[in-house]
Amino acid sequence: MRESITVFRSRLRDDVPDRYFALAGELHERAKGFAGFVEFKQFVAEDGERVTVVTFESAEHEAAWRDDEQHRAAQAEGRAGFYTEYDVAVCEVQHRHRWKWSGA
Repeated sequence: MRESITVFRSRLRDDVPDRYFALAGELHERAKGFAGFVEFKQFVAEDGERVTVVTFESAEHEAAWRDDEQHRAAQAEGRAGFYTEYDVAVCEVQHRHRWKWSGA
């Protein structure tokens, strides 16, 4: 079984309402409750682009999150009132090599 990683790149409108930040927090908490959830990370680049990386244990687990009714409603709300653009890429991990420094 291969992990599924969703990379969500977006740019917010200048007039984005506070509702965006509340909804983003709600979705993060909701995703953590889904079977197969691994992690959720979010970063903001200097130019304002936002990148969210969500990892699930498998494509099937990712699909359950993708198709969740509340998640779909949030996506529609985002298109209507939060984003100027976005790009979603869903990928299955082909190979992974991890290393962690153990200290001196």
